[in-house]
Amino acid sequence: MSNLTFSPQEQALLHEVVERFLTDLRTEIADTDNFDYRNGLKEKRDTLTALGERLAVH
Repeated sequence: MSNLTFSPQEQALLHEVVERFLTDLRTEIADTDNFDYRNGLKEKRDTLTALGERLAVH
């Protein structure tokens, strides 16, 4: 596993990008009729949610 180090500004920006993408992803999930595609999007959402939590500046 690789470790990355970010400045506080970089970390905050990455967190913002992930949160914005998640907003769009939630809309896409709601608008998708294909079951398999929707499940794939939900898995991506869950992974990005966990990443966003790790990037949140405390």
